[in-house]
Amino acid sequence: MNWTLTWPVALLLAACSPALNWRSVPLDGAALIATLPCKPDHATRTVEMAGAPVELAMAGCEADNATFAVSSTALPDPARADTALAHWRAAVLARVGAVNLQSEQAFAPPGTLPLPSAVRLVAQGRRADGTPVTVQGVWFARAVGPQVRLYHAVVYTAKPRPDVADALFAGLSLQ
Repeated sequence: MNWTLTWPVALLLAACSPALNWRSVPLDGAALIATLPCKPDHATRTVEMAGAPVELAMAGCEADNATFAVSSTALPDPARADTALAHWRAAVLARVGAVNLQSEQAFAPPGTLPLPSAVRLVAQGRRADGTPVTVQGVWFARAVGPQVRLYHAVVYTAKPRPDVADALFAGLSLQ
């Protein structure tokens, strides 16, 4: 084999690989497929939401100087869905000390509940180390039998990247 030609070709191919390698990722038990730009880690933890402990399933990864995450939980009391979404949103924004809400609009993909707290937003805050962070996130819910399933997808970046957030949010597919 001629290594003189192989190495330059290998380097050229490596340079052409995309920083964001989008792929479909099913969220276990969530009846949701997310399109993420990197291979995600998965985790589950118990959190309080709308006054009740729930199991929160998460998938997340980092690529191209951005952190991507998609989360879901089942809420046993459908009457608390809007309150739970509002609580979840406030917790995310508090975690980054968001002081500047740049935009907020309704977010209700087909098949979801038209709740006041189902929103898409962009906010500015600070990471734990003090560096600036832009939060681009969505929160929404849908009825699943006697329960309501709540969803959240978010992109954390140093500066707003609407193209990346648009791709993440457009790649959310309810099953």
